[in-house]
Amino acid sequence: MSISNTIPTTGNKRTKHLEQHQNQNTRNTQRFPSGERFLQTVFLLDVEGWIFSILSAMQTTSKAYSKARPIPLFVTWKTGRDKRLRGCIGTFSAMNLHSGLREYTLTSALKDSRFPPLTREELPKLFCSVSLLTNFEDATDYLDWEVGIHGIRIEFINEKGVKRTATYLPEVAKEQDWDQIQTIDSLLRKGGFKAPITNDFRKTIKLTRYRSEKVTISYAEYMASRQHCFQNGTLHAPPLYNHYS
Repeated sequence: MSISNTIPTTGNKRTKHLEQHQNQNTRNTQRFPSGERFLQTVFLLDVEGWIFSILSAMQTTSKAYSKARPIPLFVTWKTGRDKRLRGCIGTFSAMNLHSGLREYTLTSALKDSRFPPLTREELPKLFCSVSLLTNFEDATDYLDWEVGIHGIRIEFINEKGVKRTATYLPEVAKEQDWDQIQTIDSLLRKGGFKAPITNDFRKTIKLTRYRSEKVTISYAEYMASRQHCFQNGTLHAPPLYNHYS
């Protein structure tokens, strides 16, 4: 039985407090469905600390880092020794780094439709990577980019006449050992293109290339850096490891 059925809807301060508490719980439930409520507890707190560690690492190692300058970014989750993809969502719109990280760290953990939401039990096996996107350039054609150097974003018209977009970060093609054609074709499929892919169709693609600065911190490294901070009474975690592409 709900609170509203067991107490009057008007009256003393205690009643109003209970009503407010009920309304707040309702808003939280709407924001995080039942399978995602773990984010309201341990995971949410750990993510906040994780973000702080990533920002600290970026502040000392990233050329693109700036508290004031908005920047496009992506957040990638991987898991296990083989670092299997567990979620990746970001934005090409420039955002304040801290608020963008907070938003897309949680969104990529919960809302990537390719995967179920992350669970608290997965935390010890997770790696969190943040990619800051820079140096956007319009390519002259679909082959005007380099594997392992550029990320690519493509725009195309699908078989139903609808414009679609899709992207791969700079490391994806290299990690998969793809050449340019394999990468383009995989990206078309990722973007929902179901018709046969011909060379003439590839030529219709509008491609934007870009680079990224990437910082990766595992949960184990985050916990170690947090322990280091506690032991030394410092606010900033020591720099961890990073990768530029």
